[in-house]
Amino acid sequence: MIDPTGLAVALAVLAAATVFGLLRARRDGRLRAASGSAALRFSADELGDDLGARATLVQFSTSFCANCPGTRRLLAEVAGTAEGVRVIEIDAESRLDLVRRADVMRTPTVLVLDRAGHLVRRSSGAPGRAELLTAVELATAV
Repeated sequence: MIDPTGLAVALAVLAAATVFGLLRARRDGRLRAASGSAALRFSADELGDDLGARATLVQFSTSFCANCPGTRRLLAEVAGTAEGVRVIEIDAESRLDLVRRADVMRTPTVLVLDRAGHLVRRSSGAPGRAELLTAVELATAV
């Protein structure tokens, strides 16, 4: 005989996991406006490298991140096609101060900064090429 309480708990857990998975898949890699952190600004000194003349792409990575190498290549390709765009990679494990400040919850996290270092867009997860190009255009239009 199947225990109705156990079955109800199992179905509730399954439903919650499905909802979580769908929400995460919907947000994964999406470059979204920097809500709540619109005033967030990063300096070249903080990031350990010069900012781009038009925009800067900042990638937070870890050694165990499976999507980080592909994201690194994508950012380099996009920066190579857009003049004045620079890529800076941050090791999240060694720069916990920046991880906390930028509210990084997973890697890769990509920040798109304008020429002054203001946060324009961000993604948790690997962004898509078209969305990244649009974000760079937004950052360079400021």
